[in-house]
Amino acid sequence: MRLQAKPAPYSMTDIESQLALIKRGADELLIEAELVEKLKLGRPLRIKAGFDPTAPDLHLGHTVLINKLRHFQELGHHVMFLIGDFTGMIGDPSGKNATRPPLSREQVAQNAKTYQEQVFKILDPARTEICFNSAWCEALGAAGLVRLASHHTVARMLERDDFSKRYGNKQPIAIHEFLYPLLQGYDSVAMKADVELGGTDQKFNLLMGRELQRHYAQPQQCILTMPLLEGLDGVNKMSKSLGNYVGISEAPDEIFGKLMSVPDTLMWRYFDLLSFKSAAEIGALKKQVAAGTNPRDVKFELAKEIVSRFHGGAQAGEAALHNFIARFQRSEIPDNMPELTVAAGAIPQVLKQAGLVASTSEAMRMIEAGGVRADGEKVGDKGLHLMAGNTVVLQVGKRKFARVTLT
Repeated sequence: MRLQAKPAPYSMTDIESQLALIKRGADELLIEAELVEKLKLGRPLRIKAGFDPTAPDLHLGHTVLINKLRHFQELGHHVMFLIGDFTGMIGDPSGKNATRPPLSREQVAQNAKTYQEQVFKILDPARTEICFNSAWCEALGAAGLVRLASHHTVARMLERDDFSKRYGNKQPIAIHEFLYPLLQGYDSVAMKADVELGGTDQKFNLLMGRELQRHYAQPQQCILTMPLLEGLDGVNKMSKSLGNYVGISEAPDEIFGKLMSVPDTLMWRYFDLLSFKSAAEIGALKKQVAAGTNPRDVKFELAKEIVSRFHGGAQAGEAALHNFIARFQRSEIPDNMPELTVAAGAIPQVLKQAGLVASTSEAMRMIEAGGVRADGEKVGDKGLHLMAGNTVVLQVGKRKFARVTLT
């Protein structure tokens, strides 16, 4: 069903209800009074969020911003999903302690294509404008870039936390890195953004948009910053490099299993930032847990919702729930698993060859902890030799399985 814009003008009740949804899960809204005035205009606002296509796949941490864009769509506003195909070749220095190598045009183009395929699992295509900042950044030319750079000083750039730390530690800062926040700010000018969304680590760049809009005699955008989602470890920002991520293109059973491993203390934060359930629905779930419901059962609801969103509907979520219960609560072996052929030998080496552990030392630790099974039987002997000619189902931990043929 296509989402419809609300009739103008909005009443104060409308504005208050919009603000409640807009601010749900957000870290900071700058400046709220300005946003109220924009809402009073009664027209769909132009909502901007930019993504540099620096990796081919999105994970749930990325979707925190996309979910908020969905909220704006539900309120009838115009969402502009900006793919930074030009700035992606520079590389966003936000939060980095070293210069990031720029991507090639081919890498950026391929990743951008993947992004478009993935975001429409959340956003309504009929109400989403996909933009590429090469459309105006390339047209700037050398003279335009020099004029743009004249609106900011090196001293102001060095106020940014990551630049300041690198400068203080005598770590190199390439000149082209100063161009990134300027060009991100210029995106807001080109797009005439009313509101820009970004992570908390993007605040400097978002403020740059406000400043440049003022230089170009435009109304200044409001800024909504969203928190950085912690990964499955419950400590660090969700990141592929840390291995604590949930990829939205991963298999349904993998997504479900990973979400079930989220610490109970982090569960409600995941609901606030990832679920499309209403605040009232989430509040009811909290009351159930407070009344004695096992938090695991509430996590079932979150995991089903996320799997359903990215894998075609409720049936996929129910199937993933069934498979999870079968695999982990009844200790059943899954029907589908990697089938590999590896060299016979001691079980730690076989587990490493099969990709179930990163090293033989990890394999031995897992055996000592009782976390390794062969054909459903717990392995207690680190020196167990698996003989050639046999096929065995190996399991490490709760989620890693492989059917291995030994040669």
